[in-house]
Amino acid sequence: MKIFTSFFYIYLLKLFFALRKIHLLIFLTVFLFNCNNHEDKTSKDNYIQKTEIYLKKIETSNSDKEALKLNDTAYIILVKAKNSSDKRKNLNQIIDNYFGLGEWNKYKASSQKLLKLSESSGDSVLIARSHRCLGNYYYNEHVLDSSFYHYLKSEKIYKNFNDIDYGVVLLKKGVVQLDANDFLGADLSLRKAYSILKKTEDYQRIYATLSSLGSVSSELKEYSRAIFYYQKALETIKTGKLQTSEHQEANSLNNLGLVYSDLKDYKKAIASYRKALSNDKLKVQNPELYSIIIDNLAYSELKSNNFANLPELFYNSLKYKNNLKNQSSKVVVYIHLSEYFSQVKDTLKAIEFSKQAINGSKKSNIPIFRIASLKQAANVDKKRSVQYSDEYIRISDSLQIAERNSKDRFSRIQFETKEIIQQNDVLENRNRNLLLIFVVTFILVALLFIVRAQRARTRELLFKQAQQKANEEIFNLMMSQQSIIDESRNKEKKRLAQDLHDGVLGRMFGLRLNLDSLNSSTDPDAPQKRNELLNELKTIEQDIREISHDLNREKLVLINNFVSIVHNLLEEQKSSHEAEVIYHIDTSINWDKIGNAIKINMYRILQEGLQNINKYANAKEIKVDISGDSENVFLKIQDDGIGFDVNKKSKGIGMQNMISRTNDCQGIIDITSKKDHGTTIIITIPTETKQLIEEQA
Repeated sequence: MKIFTSFFYIYLLKLFFALRKIHLLIFLTVFLFNCNNHEDKTSKDNYIQKTEIYLKKIETSNSDKEALKLNDTAYIILVKAKNSSDKRKNLNQIIDNYFGLGEWNKYKASSQKLLKLSESSGDSVLIARSHRCLGNYYYNEHVLDSSFYHYLKSEKIYKNFNDIDYGVVLLKKGVVQLDANDFLGADLSLRKAYSILKKTEDYQRIYATLSSLGSVSSELKEYSRAIFYYQKALETIKTGKLQTSEHQEANSLNNLGLVYSDLKDYKKAIASYRKALSNDKLKVQNPELYSIIIDNLAYSELKSNNFANLPELFYNSLKYKNNLKNQSSKVVVYIHLSEYFSQVKDTLKAIEFSKQAINGSKKSNIPIFRIASLKQAANVDKKRSVQYSDEYIRISDSLQIAERNSKDRFSRIQFETKEIIQQNDVLENRNRNLLLIFVVTFILVALLFIVRAQRARTRELLFKQAQQKANEEIFNLMMSQQSIIDESRNKEKKRLAQDLHDGVLGRMFGLRLNLDSLNSSTDPDAPQKRNELLNELKTIEQDIREISHDLNREKLVLINNFVSIVHNLLEEQKSSHEAEVIYHIDTSINWDKIGNAIKINMYRILQEGLQNINKYANAKEIKVDISGDSENVFLKIQDDGIGFDVNKKSKGIGMQNMISRTNDCQGIIDITSKKDHGTTIIITIPTETKQLIEEQA
């Protein structure tokens, strides 16, 4: 059983589409004839005049028999005329009449005659027209390789001067390729045809092209494309501009249902089939299509395990098929009935219908029906399973070889045509040039973008470096100012010491002498004088206290000048940004013992940290803590922002500067961050001991 399973799946899909193709081709056949004619200015001879009389009589004829007789007479007379544009034009009309009357042999003979006359006169338009008519004939006779050859010859001529006829012949060639199972070739031809025909108002051929594209897409298992094309075909029908649309709509809905069945979306498939069957006229006007849709509906319900309407729907389909000339389509229903009874465990009926399918496939002589029947028979009839399997493999192999030979013939025809090779080369060169232009343009645009981005980044880096340099210069100026302040402070301390020595101490010395003299005095005014001296002593005490307070305030300001700078930076951060700033600066730190280089780097690190938080962290709260002990000074910057991955994220210039400045101070930097949990930076810097400023008394 496993030997032939893979072969069956290849052809089972073709089985489902076989009947659909039959009806699609019925609709396409009426489109396989159209021509353009050109007149020259030669005078008409008597044969041509007589021919035109008979052709006009055909327009008023009462029956096809009478019309055929008049057309035959016109052809016999016209053959005697000399080769001219009028003769070829009338012969073209005679060919059209034979096509409409279904006289295919006479259609072929008159088309060959027109081809010979057109080639001898160099009439390119009618040469293309003749090949197109011969392609129609061989397609009707199912001689696909000859039909493909003539359509190909016609295509090469039409391509040069007539887009509409070029689109029509591409459509015809695509249909031939579809029937020969050359699906890739058919897809290419039909796509080209649609790109041309959709610009016209020929809705009949637009519909035919879309339906064919849907069939090709289904065969290629590109089901989304197939649904798209069938829906576009339905939209074309709804325009109301087709000659007849009722049966075409039902046919398209049936095709759409088959695609949904292939996708195993049986609910949509059933809905599509029921919509097609809603046309009450279908069963009367086109019972064959009606029976096919009923069978497809029944099979979808079978696959969806809905047996409510089964097997009555299958029997109803058979009832309509029994009244048709084409009995081969009954094979499909027999196979479906066999599957149904096999599923409901009625083995005898399943075997009976599989045998009927085999017998019907032998009569129809259609290989696809034959192998599908054998496959089903092998599944239900276990006793003869090996026999059916062997026959299935034999037919499948021969069918594959036939299909391969058909495709090979198409390939040989196409590659033996020099014009096609040249056109392919031109198209390939054109595509290559377009691709090259696109690649070069893309590279130039990309390079331009990279250069502009790099320049912008370079300008940003230069600006940041200049800003850092300016800030350092400002800080150095501030430190220089600090030195001047220190020097002024020393001078002021010396002046104050002199004032104390010469002023306050002198007054106290005088008071001491006066008090000594009062101790030995018996003057009755001595107590009053003593009280006056005590008041003077209180005044001196108050002066000393004020001087002491002034000195302490000055020292505090001078010592904490660096603290003031940091304080100003943090206050500016508060006023310029939305994040709340909480900071603490340890007042016990002796900044006089810390070198200016450390102060500069700490200030710059703090400034850089605040800038990074403002740019990237999106923080609501910032905490800054500056503390120290006898050996180290500590700077802690903490925020509640979005954080980042310390291990993976590449370090930016700001972070690199902070690390570099910490290293310059021989310090340690510890960065801790977690996504959505903020960032904490702790910097430890050893203090540098500098020589204390000697205070002068």
